[in-house]
Amino acid sequence: MISIKAALASLAIVSLSTGAMAQSEPSTLSMTCARARAIVSSRGAVVLHTGPTTYDRFVRDDNFCDEDEAAPLAYVRTADVAECPIGRVCSSQDRSRPVVEPE
Repeated sequence: MISIKAALASLAIVSLSTGAMAQSEPSTLSMTCARARAIVSSRGAVVLHTGPTTYDRFVRDDNFCDEDEAAPLAYVRTADVAECPIGRVCSSQDRSRPVVEPE
């Protein structure tokens, strides 16, 4: 039979781990475009939620990507803008085609 102390200790450990798992990245839907851009710019690379069940890793520039990746501009919905140019997203680059930036 499990003692009360052992049961309480187990409960405390489970509670702490559940709390840590419940923490999540900030959501672009709840911040302004300027705030989302500032977060990416200041951190260099950050994971942000872009919807209730979607997220991505945004970077300030391609220095935060692997050597074989390109970093085209990324646009996300924020609280105040439908298509905020938040930063860039690293993606595998097809070496046979150059990456073209939107004008």
